[in-house]
Amino acid sequence: MSKNIYVGNLPFSTTSEDLRTAFSQFGQVTRAQVTMDRETGRSRGFGFVEMATGGDEAIAAMNGAAFQGRTLTVNEA
Repeated sequence: MSKNIYVGNLPFSTTSEDLRTAFSQFGQVTRAQVTMDRETGRSRGFGFVEMATGGDEAIAAMNGAAFQGRTLTVNEA
């Protein structure tokens, strides 16, 4: 069963591909998306990763981890 993961406190420069790359070390990433502001087109500083496998391991490893200079908040969405 796939797991949807919330990833918060992302740097505004983070792309969806950056998220996919970071989480793919823990298992198969089905989808990775940084949430964008509709009006400005800029990142809102959070996103979601859907993982087919390795979701629990990714949450445990990435919550509180440093990523591109920021400390991530990662939990089940």
